[in-house]
Amino acid sequence: MNENVKQEILSKIEAYGTIIISRHIRPDGDAVGSTMGMARILRDTYPGKKIYLTDDDFSDYLAFCGGEDTVPAEVYGEALLIVIDTGTRKRISNANFALAKEIVKIDHHIEADPYGDINWVEDFRSSACEMIADFYLTFRDRLKISPEAATYIYLGMVTDSGRFRFEGVTGETLRLAGALLDCGVDTETLYAHLYAEKPEALRLKSFVYDHIRLTKHGVAYIYMDAAIQERFGLNLEAASTVVSELSNIEGSLIWVAFIANTEKKNIRVRLRSRFLGINDLAIKYHGGGHNMAAGATVFSEEEMYALIEDADQLLGEYKSTHEGWL
Repeated sequence: MNENVKQEILSKIEAYGTIIISRHIRPDGDAVGSTMGMARILRDTYPGKKIYLTDDDFSDYLAFCGGEDTVPAEVYGEALLIVIDTGTRKRISNANFALAKEIVKIDHHIEADPYGDINWVEDFRSSACEMIADFYLTFRDRLKISPEAATYIYLGMVTDSGRFRFEGVTGETLRLAGALLDCGVDTETLYAHLYAEKPEALRLKSFVYDHIRLTKHGVAYIYMDAAIQERFGLNLEAASTVVSELSNIEGSLIWVAFIANTEKKNIRVRLRSRFLGINDLAIKYHGGGHNMAAGATVFSEEEMYALIEDADQLLGEYKSTHEGWL
């Protein structure tokens, strides 16, 4: 079935003279890599087409990838819009997306909102970039890929899979990554951009390690309030990344970062887990995502502590009914 969907998407791409590519709000490496990689492939393959990449949001830590295009509203009426790595229409980082003549959705999240005229969703994939790599390789006789495009796509595969450690990574994931490396990915420069850390980032890690809290059954969590964000000069995206620092505590199978969002007067939640799913918990608190990596939003500290209590109960039940979880 998906082979037919991919062929349908390619046919739409070949039929349109104007193509706009968008992603989700607060873009991460997968959102940036998949959209920039797709845009580069289409520009190289179809130099006579107008290919735009637009985004109403921005991530500082991915600024090295380059910028986006400004697309006038009147362009959308005759354009194909490709939205990548975005599960629901409310998370599309493009205020004009509904103006497009047709929409293609390419996504690897659990299906909740089939907003596209064509929907290619594979929630078993480790990243949307894995899907873009597969799309290219399926039609390699008709599409062109440059080292630059391959690097963008590889970037998203690396970051969304935790350097190929997370659930969803398969032999196919690694085969696709290997195919991209054969296209000329400069991993040395890419990893320097992604993982070289400034001294202030190391000081932040030290602070996080000193302020991690653990519940009775081992949920690790931290609350990055406005004062902490100001102290370390963090924006919301940078503050959210601290969730990864909670992942290696012995006995902790759920870890949560709470990020105060003073502008919207809520608290952003980043949920991660090992072995047990937390997507239902995220859905309960106004969010969702993957089985072991999801996001949510709470609207008070009381609701924050309610989520922590629910997470602790979930983890306690898991530990009491499962053996050999470490």
